[in-house]
Amino acid sequence: MSYKKNLLIFGSNGMLGQRLVYLAKHQGKYEILGTSYEKENFNDGIEYIQGDITNKEFIRDIIKTNKPDVIVNTAAYTNVDKAEEEKDLCWKVNALAVENIAKYCKIFENIHFIHISTDYVFDGKNGPYKETDRVNPLGYYGKSKLAGENAIIIADIPYTILRTNVLYGPAKKGRPDFVKWVIEQLRNGNQIRIVDDQINNPTYLDDLALAALKSADMQKYGLFHIGGNELLNRYEFTLKIAEFFELDKKLIIPIKTSELNQKAKRPLKSGLVIDKAKQELNYIPTSLIDTFELMRVELKL
Repeated sequence: MSYKKNLLIFGSNGMLGQRLVYLAKHQGKYEILGTSYEKENFNDGIEYIQGDITNKEFIRDIIKTNKPDVIVNTAAYTNVDKAEEEKDLCWKVNALAVENIAKYCKIFENIHFIHISTDYVFDGKNGPYKETDRVNPLGYYGKSKLAGENAIIIADIPYTILRTNVLYGPAKKGRPDFVKWVIEQLRNGNQIRIVDDQINNPTYLDDLALAALKSADMQKYGLFHIGGNELLNRYEFTLKIAEFFELDKKLIIPIKTSELNQKAKRPLKSGLVIDKAKQELNYIPTSLIDTFELMRVELKL
């Protein structure tokens, strides 16, 4: 009987956490322990411990007790505008908690730390971005995520950082992602205003989860950009959603980001170059249309 690695997932109740659990269970290579802030375990068939990653002792105890071979941190403070007000909480989750996880990976030795980061570490002036491009976050969220990355890099541990952008997919619980939100709004006949000057290559949840699992299986360390093959603005993305699900495109109104008067600046010309992940992780992103079909079938959309 082959040895199963112990996999600890921080943020297992989140969108990505749910898919990571689902796919890791399907592969059958891991004993999975999930942890999130909520009392309820959103995932069937795995051990779950409620906990707060801003609590250093909780991080220490769960790592010391369970001795994971691999840790994947999908937990994050992601409210970009609120981060400008709740700076302390944002920093505790995105920077200090990550630093503490890295610290205990070092203390308890040979734990592969896989961490999810963001294209918001860039200013969005010259995207799409390679791993070697200069970082320059515009807002506090991006600064906190960059601080988390840096804490991992200097910790002297085996690590993989996966930067991603515009996540969507078939997570069943929690708040709706952008695709599910668009479908819901348009089906209800609501007009939606969508920016046409923010460019990304949206990332399917399962593609990112599989990239994390591949980096664990292959013991691939370093920094990788993970995204889809299609680079398009948010308005174009919304039109493709409406077209596939046969919804009324006339309800979609293009606007500029500046019209939203948001607290935090957004990187506009962003997106991530995924060539390194394709070469070193054998990363193959699913096409947009195929992801919509997979979501339609699994979520009965």
